[in-house]
Amino acid sequence: MVTNTKTAAPSEMEALLNSEEAPKLPKEGDILTGKIIEIGSNITYVDLGPVGTGAIYGYGKGILGSLSMFKDLKSGDPISATVTDLENEDGFVEMSLKETSMDMIWKELEKKMEDEEIIITKILEANKGGLMIKINGIIGFLPASQLTSEHYPRVSDGDKNKILSLLMQMVNTNVKVKIIGLDREEGKLIVSEKATKEEEEKEKVSKLQVGDNVEGEISGIVDFGVFVKFKDSLEGLVHISELAWKLIDDPSKLFNVGQKVKCKIIGIDNARISLSIKALESDPWRKVHEKYKVGQKVMCEVTKVNPFGIFAQLDEDIHGLAHISKLEEEEVKKIEVGKSYEFEIISIEPEDHRLGLKPYSEKKKEEKKTEEKPKTVENEEKTPETE
Repeated sequence: MVTNTKTAAPSEMEALLNSEEAPKLPKEGDILTGKIIEIGSNITYVDLGPVGTGAIYGYGKGILGSLSMFKDLKSGDPISATVTDLENEDGFVEMSLKETSMDMIWKELEKKMEDEEIIITKILEANKGGLMIKINGIIGFLPASQLTSEHYPRVSDGDKNKILSLLMQMVNTNVKVKIIGLDREEGKLIVSEKATKEEEEKEKVSKLQVGDNVEGEISGIVDFGVFVKFKDSLEGLVHISELAWKLIDDPSKLFNVGQKVKCKIIGIDNARISLSIKALESDPWRKVHEKYKVGQKVMCEVTKVNPFGIFAQLDEDIHGLAHISKLEEEEVKKIEVGKSYEFEIISIEPEDHRLGLKPYSEKKKEEKKTEEKPKTVENEEKTPETE
């Protein structure tokens, strides 16, 4: 049974306070640290030295044991709490862990982030952007972009509802994460699953070099490219612009998950690997002048109509752009994707993989025919020699 240590007679207390060795009296709101005397069922008693005995009400074995930062506390261990009453009706210095514990929780989170500690946490719920978790009672967010390749939701058309469906499958499962962002004022806690494997990934990636050729299989297809898994379970991204020399709108039309492919490593950024499939194929633009000339008329299939122009495919590998500045409003309205039209080549830039086009309409054909129509005797001006 804990007894109140503040039993000195008023005269003795006054003498103590007036002496040079008098302790500095705390005030309400101060945070004091003392040693635990006893952890009761609903109260924890703390030895505050000359100040007296502190009592933390509402925090006994049950509550403290449920909090990760307090669960291992025992008699003799230090504990900090906020003073709420210098002397209550029981004669104790009444203290609260509510404010202090929040301060300690955030400091503990900061230390975990500083130490790059790996934490096991449960997924509470999912939304279209990622997953919700909880660490030390603080709700945090695990963005989908910070998931490992094993859990990253690969959806070929980028449908957010499909992504959410895949993320929902992780609810109530445990994941290993590292804290990568904290903002106490805004109550933000950001974690990453990917970060837990960074060192391991970096070690594997350190054995690779830009320019290396690798062979693997497609592990995922998204609207911006395909993921390829190769040796040592490493994974890289082939951006849509590196899939082929021709223009591609939908990678899923050309590739399938599980398909074997050969790639060249074109970039390494920490553990991020950029790959290219087209780099292993000859560049068709090197010989573009052998097939096409400025001023040449070509039949092209329109593959895309954008606010800045019309994309058209000249052959399997070469595409061109009719810029909006070269188009009339009526021409744009008549153009349909998937249909072929006659265009005139107005520029060729092999190094930049660019070829400029403009529509060659029936009206222009007639105008050109009129310009080239040979003169006849009937429409020539009569001269004295012909009279």
